Amino acid sequence: MTVKDFLKKSAVPVAASAFLMALFYPLCVDNGICDYWKLWIMTGIPFGVHRMHFWLVPKGFDLGGTIGMFAFNLLIGGMIGSMVLAWRLVVAAFYLVKGTVSGIVWLTERWKADNK
Repeated sequence: MTVKDFLKKSAVPVAASAFLMALFYPLCVDNGICDYWKLWIMTGIPFGVHRMHFWLVPKGFDLGGTIGMFAFNLLIGGMIGSMVLAWRLVVAAFYLVKGTVSGIVWLTERWKADNK
């Protein structure tokens, strides 16, 4: 495993999700209680909106209907993105474990070669 693979598969998704959660956290707090469902959907919006292949385009609506349809599209994108984000975090955990195990194996092989 190279450093580039580790950064691409593990560090960047975790850092991006932590940044987005810190960014959206104040928007999801009401009376000192955080709505984690809303936070999870809002964090998933950047991961899912560009994966949507079907946008509902409002035609013949007034301004309120157009804004409502745009919000609905963002909601669907956030739900798709939350699933994508969950998958990326699972992959990041897998690569973290894989990198740790391969590092330990490399160190033990190196130690055995030095002690011979």
